[in-house]
Parts: sequence; structure tokens; C-alpha cells
Amino acid sequence: MTETEFIKELNLKSTVAYSKLVDDFQQKVFATCISFVPNKEDAEDIAQDVFVEVYNSIHKFKGDSKLSTWIYRITTNKCLEFIRKKSTKKRFAFLQSITGNAIPMDKTDYFTEMNHPGILLENKELNSTLFMAINRLPESQSVIFTLHKVDGKSYQEVAEITNKSLSSVESVMFRAKKNLQKILENYYKNEH
Repeated sequence: MTETEFIKELNLKSTVAYSKLVDDFQQKVFATCISFVPNKEDAEDIAQDVFVEVYNSIHKFKGDSKLSTWIYRITTNKCLEFIRKKSTKKRFAFLQSITGNAIPMDKTDYFTEMNHPGILLENKELNSTLFMAINRLPESQSVIFTLHKVDGKSYQEVAEITNKSLSSVESVMFRAKKNLQKILENYYKNEH
């Protein structure tokens, strides 16, 4: 079955097509979610939302990109929505410990998925610090950095998902790395 035929089936709300879609994309969508939100339960919830959204809005898919690109775009947006909603209590409670405004708390609470394949650091505390730093980047930088460095997507894929040119993705990535370096340097200066 070609992608066009498959999309027709999805538009007809075919259960067979949907279960194939879920089978094909479940792991990939979850991996992207966990890259943005390193907590298993939250990432699973977001992944479910992604499939509900795909089901409800497949009729809006114009076919001007690959189906997978469209799905990753929805996934990225759902993750960002979640982060924006969460950016109060639970998720950023220990951002305060980075800025020194609160008693440092156990940084490993939220990060249940620190063995994410995209994160090669072994020390859990280092990992959570890195995630906090990524979340302090401007949104466009954190999205591109996360898709490329954490989720392991190529620059080309990132460009397609974010609707940016390749050169734009590369320059945003360069700025993101520079900013991360600064954030982490400040963090370690304050810590030690």
C-alpha cells in the first residue's frame, strides 16, 4: 500500500489503518516525547494525545510533507504545549535550585527516563541539569537542540519538522550550543 492509499484509509477512519499507524509510530513518537519530557508517564500521556490528534485531524494533512514529518510536528507541538502548561510547579520546581532561590531538592524525582538513548551522560544529576539547561533556552533553540541531539534526528529531518531551512536549523543549533555552554558554566560556578 502506498502512503497515499494509506492516508486515504486513515481519512476513512479505517481501524486497520489506525492500528497499523500506531504500530508503526508508537515507539518513535514515544521516543520523541521522552526527549522533550523525560518522565515515562507524562511522555506516554502525550504520545496518546498525539495519536488522538492524528485521528481527529488527518483530514487536514495536505500531503506536502511525509506523513511521518507531519506526525513528528504534532508530537513536538504537543510536547511544547505540555511543557508550557507544566512550567509551573512540578517540572521546574528545581530550576530554583539552579538559581539558588530554594533549598536544593532531589533532582532525580522527575527524570524517570535518564537512560534515554540520546542522553549519553551516565550521571543522573548531570542529566537532569542538562535537561533543565535545555529548557532555559529560547523555545526555537530548545526544540531544534532536542530533536537533533536528544532524539537523534538528522538536520534534514529537523528542518522538515520545524518548517525551517537547513541553514537556519544549523545556525539555531550553533546558538543553542553556545547558550547551553553559558547556562551550564553559570550553573557549575554557582554550585561549586
